[in-house]
Amino acid sequence: MDAVTDAKKAYRLLRRAVTTRAAGQRVRRMLSQQRPHPRRHYRIAVYFADTDVNMYQIRQWYRPLQAIADRLPIVVIARSPLGAEQLLRDGQLPVAFVPKVDDLEAFVDEQDVRIVLYVNQNTRNFQMFRYGRRWHVFISHGESDKIYMASNQYKAYDFAFIAGGAARDRLADALWDYDVDGRTIQIGRPQADHFAGTVPYAADERTVVLYAPTWEGDRESMSYGSVRSHGVRLVEQLLATGRHRVIYRPHPRTGVMDKGYGDASRRIVSMIEAANTADPTAQHVYDDRPEIGWQLTAADVAILDVSAMIYDRLATGKPLMVTRPVNEDAEIDRTGYLSDCEWLDAEAADDVAAQVERVRADEEAVARLARWSERYFGDTAPGAATRRFETAIQQLCDAWEEQAAREGTAP
Repeated sequence: MDAVTDAKKAYRLLRRAVTTRAAGQRVRRMLSQQRPHPRRHYRIAVYFADTDVNMYQIRQWYRPLQAIADRLPIVVIARSPLGAEQLLRDGQLPVAFVPKVDDLEAFVDEQDVRIVLYVNQNTRNFQMFRYGRRWHVFISHGESDKIYMASNQYKAYDFAFIAGGAARDRLADALWDYDVDGRTIQIGRPQADHFAGTVPYAADERTVVLYAPTWEGDRESMSYGSVRSHGVRLVEQLLATGRHRVIYRPHPRTGVMDKGYGDASRRIVSMIEAANTADPTAQHVYDDRPEIGWQLTAADVAILDVSAMIYDRLATGKPLMVTRPVNEDAEIDRTGYLSDCEWLDAEAADDVAAQVERVRADEEAVARLARWSERYFGDTAPGAATRRFETAIQQLCDAWEEQAAREGTAP
């Protein structure tokens, strides 16, 4: 059995190596058709050492970065051939492909990079940390109450951009001898100002409800998925009112571990298709497209499972409900927003239409949401977070100039 397992591992490694090598060749061909990077041009670099599997972590930063690129030229430093290929295909920001340390050194030497931004905690980030006389800034790829968001790895960076007061308190509580006030800058969630995508229906008087459940999870403690326990009934009820429009966006892994979840999801899709056939003006949406953004802002109410989607919705300041897991072993953080959110129990799915109206109209629910939204993200008015992000970048640029002037040196 061990020999078989080892053989399978070796085959997967070989296949991965072949795939990576081919991607590297494609990347070099793509770059050969572009102009070389101008020398001493870039002031800000986004360091991305990951493969294509984690592209979502940097894609959500494209638009906020593009907003400042005209006055502060930005480049993405890509280390993985698979990641670099996707970055080049996206075509949103200039890309420097530096797979080897020698390549990285050569590129850094010919540029004037003053701020390096990191969207994740990839171990290869340390190969960039070696360069002093630059600010190394962790900007992350989201906000949540996960342990990841209070990691001691924050200490490796000169600064960290955090969402708001909840993140500040989380770090202060978790990390010893960390100057939270001196090394963090609160910016909110600028991605929420740039949520992308075209709304696929014509707006009317219907109340739009986003139902975006997560998958079933691969262990009891992570069994947050609601498709089987809540989903069929709540979608069925909303489709029947004639007053609601449903946007159904299931997790792409739904049904991978439990066939029952996949069956329930397919039933929901069938119900949506039947409802649209019966009444084409309903314009219910089954959304399986890769882009995420418009769903969070277009919906009047969002019904979400315990997942990072909660915090993306919270950043908009608009009403949401969280499905309560039916598995008692599912771990739920009781110290943050989930200690005070609008829970939707499985048995309440039959009365979901009334629950949707309640969270929109109930003054206490609206006020509670506003308090938590402000605690996590500060001012969520359109454009506010983007302005804070741009101000934070400019502050670090000014601080770099002051430091360089004092030392009489440059990178």
